[in-house]
This record gives sequence, C-alpha cells and structure tokens, in this order.
Amino acid sequence: MSAFQGTAGDSGPDRLGHGGTAPGRLHGAEHAVGELMAKRIVVGYGFWIFLLSDIIMFSAFFASYAVLVGQTAGGPSGRDLFDLRNTGIETACLLLSSFTCGIASIGAQAHRGSWFYGAMAITFILGAGFIGLEAREFAGLAAQGAGPTRSAFLSAFFTLVGCHGLHVSGGLLWLLTMVAQVFAKGYRADILRRILCFSLFWHALDIIWVALFSMVYLMGAAA
Repeated sequence: MSAFQGTAGDSGPDRLGHGGTAPGRLHGAEHAVGELMAKRIVVGYGFWIFLLSDIIMFSAFFASYAVLVGQTAGGPSGRDLFDLRNTGIETACLLLSSFTCGIASIGAQAHRGSWFYGAMAITFILGAGFIGLEAREFAGLAAQGAGPTRSAFLSAFFTLVGCHGLHVSGGLLWLLTMVAQVFAKGYRADILRRILCFSLFWHALDIIWVALFSMVYLMGAAA
C-alpha cells in the first residue's frame, strides 16, 4: 500500500514541473512562440522600411533626371541615343521574370521542387539577359562618346539606369542564395519568408523599371 501511495505521489499535482506535461515546459513553449512571432513582425517591418527607403532614393534620382534632361551641353539627347527596340526587349525580359518569380513563390509555398527550381532558373536567365542588354547599351553609348561625363543629362541617365541595374544584379545574387538555402535546408518557415521578401523586392524593381522606361526612354525618344 505504501508503495502504491509512493507511485501515486510521483504522478500527483505536487510533482508537476518534474515530468510529463509540466507548466514550466508549457511556459517555455509559449515564450518560444512569442519570440518567433515578434521576429516575424520585426523582419516584416524592417523589409518594408528597406523597400520604402529604396523607392525614396529612386524618386530622388527621377527628380534629378527630370531637372537635368535638357542639359545636354550641346551633345546628343535621348532622341539621338535611345534604341527603343533594345529597351523593349529589356522590358519584356524583366516583366516575364516577374511572372516566373511569382510561379517560383507559389511552388515554394506548395513545396513543389519542379516549379520552384524551374521558375527560379528562368527568372535568373531573364534577369541576366536584362543585365547583358543594359551593359551592351552602356558600352555602345560610351563608344559613341556619350559617356556619363559628356553632359549633365548623361550623368543623370547613367546614374538612374545604372542604379536600377545594380539592384537587379543584387537580386540575381539573392535568387541564387534562396535556391541554395532551399536545396540545403528545405522549405522551412524562415526560408519561405525570405523567398517572399525576395519576390516583393523583384516585383518592386519591375515597377521602378516601368516608370523608368516610360519617363526616360519613351519620353526621351519622343522629345
């Protein structure tokens, strides 16, 4: 009887916290969940602040270009330099890459490797094609003597378009990092959040390019 009492005492209320489902463990689990939610909120707000600061920076570049677009110093203007066919191909590459990036995000959420890896590969190829066409355009302008030091107009042009190109190049490196992380660690919740942040960043670059294409190239060629 005493042995039975001892066994019952071990599993009684006074023994909670030393085994089984203990309040201490429940409190620790709740604390871990709270820390995870707080981290998600901080990461979300931090990324949106980054995107907004980027948009503000590009707004300043757009404003500078609008002021300096007529300051050619007797040199060539956008109408003399811009090739809309080449820029149209760049635009098509970037817009298609935004579509495939969305498919990759859907594939990651659904844990479909063929969708994710295939769409990411196409996104990378299209983004690299965009960068290649832009580099060829810059090299052609420099060969014509229309480099960034030729006039204030060209300085503003190279700064605005080149800054966007640097962002796309950084996005391609980020894309490779995401693919490597999924390959090594799988579709963990934190990695899926990073893929979502990458998708938002890539779509934001597409929106900026549409504004850039309209204001710089279309209006410049028609001026």
